[in-house]
Amino acid sequence: MTKPEIAKDIELEEQIKCTECKSEHLVRDYQRGELTCRTCGLVIDENQIDQGPEWRAFDAEQNERRARGGSPMNPLVHDKGLSTDIAWSNRDSYGNVVPSKNRSQLYRMRKWQNRTRANNSADRNLALALNELNRLASKIGLQRQVRETAAMLYRKAVQKNLVRGRSIEGVAAATLYGACRQCEVPRTLDEITKASNATKKEVGRTYRYISRELGLNLMPASPVSYITRYSRELGLSGKVEDAAIKILQEATESELTSGRGPTGVAAAAIYLASVVYNQRKTQKAIADTVGVTEVTIRNRYKELTEYLSITAAVAA
Repeated sequence: MTKPEIAKDIELEEQIKCTECKSEHLVRDYQRGELTCRTCGLVIDENQIDQGPEWRAFDAEQNERRARGGSPMNPLVHDKGLSTDIAWSNRDSYGNVVPSKNRSQLYRMRKWQNRTRANNSADRNLALALNELNRLASKIGLQRQVRETAAMLYRKAVQKNLVRGRSIEGVAAATLYGACRQCEVPRTLDEITKASNATKKEVGRTYRYISRELGLNLMPASPVSYITRYSRELGLSGKVEDAAIKILQEATESELTSGRGPTGVAAAAIYLASVVYNQRKTQKAIADTVGVTEVTIRNRYKELTEYLSITAAVAA
């Protein structure tokens, strides 16, 4: 038996055992079409069907070129990318330019193809919503993981008929905010609302409704998740960033963050850490970067300095 044949030794999903020695180590020999026991050599089945491709490949490029499998499903497209598409290149399958007399026919085919891809109201709503999700995510600068999570949340909302009577912009912004919370990406409701055409009140109300109906049970955003982002935007060093995280950890243990806005507490911790390490940033500069008021920073700063041992908090 050759080495490639021995390499095909597998644990069969059906848990077939040898009738003689009860061994589970079976070998598929596709050249002979046999299933044999590796322990005692008994031929268990002699009519095996080769489930692999009929072609051979000698390198990775050839294997990829000859493979007939399509691209993976894409949740960011309303049909998950499973339907066909007619390209706008006006070239046939051989790469030749389509004659001008046939271009009008190709245009009509392309137009009806696009129409049939979204032939009902749910598909049309999903197509518009996913385009809006991609636009919002690109404007805010969110990665693909957050976009796919938001797309899946929107699909669940459509399946449960939660989008009826609500604007596409509002639901799209609400699901994107929920995806940021799920993926622990530090984005505030104000940032998402500013990029959207919906109001903050509408997005917040829609988010609470969808979160309740879908049973998301998301925990409140942690102030620590905002530290890295805002520290780098302010140009602070890694020492200040680490000190701010330690301050927030001690504040959380002392329950000083309960009932406070996470961005306000994070801004106060950053300001306090910058003072300790003599990299002071003005309260106005921090407030403009974080998106809170200077009064909020001062109030949270007083609470932190009053109830915490700052020396212990920032100690390495």
